[in-house]
Amino acid sequence: MPDTRNAQALPVLYLYNVDPAWGEQDAQAAIANNLRMASALQEAGHHVVAEALTDGDLSAVLARHSPRERVVFNQCECIPGVPFSEHVAVQIIEAFGFAYTGASPEALLLTGDKAATKRILDSHNIPTPTWNVYTEPDAGDWKIFPAIVKAAREHCSLSLSPASVVLNRPELEKRIAFILDNHSQPALVEDFIDGREFHVPVWGNGSLEVLPVIEMDFSACQDVHDRLCTYDAKFTPDSRDYNIIQSLIPAPLRPDELRTLERVCRDAYRALGCRDYARLDVRERNGDFYVLDVNPNADLDSEASIACAADYSGITYPELMHRLVRFAAKRHPLHFE
Repeated sequence: MPDTRNAQALPVLYLYNVDPAWGEQDAQAAIANNLRMASALQEAGHHVVAEALTDGDLSAVLARHSPRERVVFNQCECIPGVPFSEHVAVQIIEAFGFAYTGASPEALLLTGDKAATKRILDSHNIPTPTWNVYTEPDAGDWKIFPAIVKAAREHCSLSLSPASVVLNRPELEKRIAFILDNHSQPALVEDFIDGREFHVPVWGNGSLEVLPVIEMDFSACQDVHDRLCTYDAKFTPDSRDYNIIQSLIPAPLRPDELRTLERVCRDAYRALGCRDYARLDVRERNGDFYVLDVNPNADLDSEASIACAADYSGITYPELMHRLVRFAAKRHPLHFE
């Protein structure tokens, strides 16, 4: 059995998903990215077995491994073919008795619903843009413009484009109808905070550490419709959105601004039940910081915000991955440290 005093001796089951419905290019990119993460864990000293979930039978994958002998590094974003099932994958991992990295099923289910997330933020007096949810194109008594319209259950900015920012009621109702028709889910409408945007990596349990804050610099975006982080801005390097928005690390903030931002993010992390690590998306207007989104199990790609912030702090990518294993190891039946 592994040395119970040292998490670095704990073998890892690296679990990720590849959906057969994806195109060949997307599938190969996902596999390569996940294997790079698994390789970083090996470089950190772990014995790693990487398993790709390619169908709906996660139980069969887990049954090949012992929860006493491995910790799961969970990068399973869904059960292939089952929409919005990230929390279901974790429920299955828990049912097999594995310690695993990242958020609980409850936190993933909650943060996967933008309206539920907003209600929690409001109940804890954590600033978040004024909002409403619509299941019909009629926008009722909404009067705040510019506004932004999002799919209430999508992640990774999948429903966002320049057309998401609306300046009047006809545009608003047209975009609500677009979300209802194209995403088959309610539309979340928010006050569009046309200000500075920050990606704030937070990690830990109990005592929380805020890694260096990254600002998404919109100074090259003259049109208000372009001042938002679309899917392309985050994940498509050859897109206009990706190249027009610059990342500033660390974000140029006064000490008092940074303290306020960190406090807001710690409060939101705790309120939403995040565990181990998360990225919070925040905007500032007139000195106030508004939480847009809370992302447990955020992107851990070596070029994503969390890894970039860790690197700026002097934490290598393998060390970052190892520290996440250490968080999970404390929940292992043998209680590694």
